[in-house]
Amino acid sequence: MTLRLAKTADAPALADLGRRAFIAKFGDLYSPENLSRFLEESHSEATVLSQLAELEMKIAVIEEKGVLTSFCKIVRKSSLPQKTPASSPMELKQLYTDPDLIGRGHGARLMDWALAEARAWGADEMQLSVYAHNPDAQRFYRRYGLDKVADIEFWVGDHCDPEFMFAGPV
Repeated sequence: MTLRLAKTADAPALADLGRRAFIAKFGDLYSPENLSRFLEESHSEATVLSQLAELEMKIAVIEEKGVLTSFCKIVRKSSLPQKTPASSPMELKQLYTDPDLIGRGHGARLMDWALAEARAWGADEMQLSVYAHNPDAQRFYRRYGLDKVADIEFWVGDHCDPEFMFAGPV
């Protein structure tokens, strides 16, 4: 298992993994139109290429035997609502693993990386949003000292998901 920063050449694999992981976990929640629009906006190759060019975003990948199996996207400044007294919060945008490989330690390795990057940036808090009906993800983030600080919304087309904003010290 190799953890490294993503490269431009990874864009097709990142887009594909993002789509597959999102569909496997959440695909049945949305109409085909909303799902298609969301995947194009959030998990297209063009979106990934744009994100790779952002100076305030870092994307780490895990690869095994030359295959990209997991990734994590973080941004230096959180875009989430200000619900805590943090002065320099960073945001974990996505942490996805191939649906067939969950439970093999990839998420833990990427979380350790994200927290180390947050400390290097001088962040005083990590923030993220997590689906309200995803107890496994909530349990995972709680292991790292993050917990619910607010109820927020996540929109997929015209469908509103209940989300929890999680935050915790880095």
